[in-house]
Amino acid sequence: MEFIKETSPHLHRKDSLTRMLLDVIIALAPVILMAYISYGLLAFRNFAISIATMVLAEFVYVIIRNKNPYDGNKHTLKEHFLKGVKAYRVTNLLASIVSGAIFALINPVQTDPEWLIYIVLISGALFGMVIGKLVFGGTGSNIFNPAAAGMVFAKLCFGSKFVYPTTWYMDTGSSVTTGGTPLTALAENSVTGVNSYIGAFSDLTNYPILDLFLGRVPGVLGEAFKFAILIGLVYLLIRRAADFRVVLPYLGVYVALMAVVGLVVCLKLPEVNFLTFLAFEVLSGGVLFAAVYMMTDPVTMPINSPGRVLYGIVAACLTVLIRIFGAFPEGAVFSILIVNMLAPVIDYPKWGDQRYTRNKIIVMVSVFAVTILALVLGLVFAK
Repeated sequence: MEFIKETSPHLHRKDSLTRMLLDVIIALAPVILMAYISYGLLAFRNFAISIATMVLAEFVYVIIRNKNPYDGNKHTLKEHFLKGVKAYRVTNLLASIVSGAIFALINPVQTDPEWLIYIVLISGALFGMVIGKLVFGGTGSNIFNPAAAGMVFAKLCFGSKFVYPTTWYMDTGSSVTTGGTPLTALAENSVTGVNSYIGAFSDLTNYPILDLFLGRVPGVLGEAFKFAILIGLVYLLIRRAADFRVVLPYLGVYVALMAVVGLVVCLKLPEVNFLTFLAFEVLSGGVLFAAVYMMTDPVTMPINSPGRVLYGIVAACLTVLIRIFGAFPEGAVFSILIVNMLAPVIDYPKWGDQRYTRNKIIVMVSVFAVTILALVLGLVFAK
């Protein structure tokens, strides 16, 4: 018997990694187009900086890693460089482009002061690529999603300087607001605890549901355009470049948990419309974008089918808990990094196989049930 060693992603079909990455780029096209239509050259600038930084970082890494080994002979810098270039593959380029594009889309268009956006994008892209990917061995070996790691770094370091400009597409004038996204606006109205968070839903008219769906609200560069994201999702599912066993559990459990939250909110505030609340929680923030373009990363997700379902369930539960009780209103990206760390545990050989056993189903149901219990207790009894 011959054993063949391979790195992630472990594809169970004949399509190559190159084809899968091209599919992701095509699926991102509607969102990128809407970002350009809405923000113009500012969007082009952010894409160029983010992609160029990640591509250059991976290129330098490949050159350094594949230089001529010490063999007693003196090699010139040119010889080291040419050997490294030969090791650079199309997949290295495409993977960096995908990560760079996603990183740009989940970051703000501008900062205050304006020049800081260059530091935000370059430092965040470098952190995501180097710490989130290259230190683990590069393409196919990384534990963390590079774009998510870079975004969290940028948010924690420079979040107070983010600004969200309104554009002609939003039809709300040309002013610039800080912290003006639907979720941050909600958080600013609920600074004293969970009950004030519930109270903040007494008026959801500031952000009509249709505007949330069309992306006609302030936000980061690309994750607000829900209809464009759904177009990308349909394409990825048709092309089988995204695994529905991750997307559907993530979105399904998220909606179910937010429905529980909505019931509690409506009991405390009868004037709140349940369906409006649920639509707001689904269409605001980056939940849909994360489900389509980040949760489906074939490198960082588990290998086996039950593991991917559990992966989506855990991520959804964490997203809801962070959004409701956490310090940051946006929980999707943070939950992705946490489940990235759990993926190797889910793939542990002792239980990581393709069978949907009773124990695995019990674990899935238990995670869901415990999260519901935590939400209900937290919302009902917290001050």
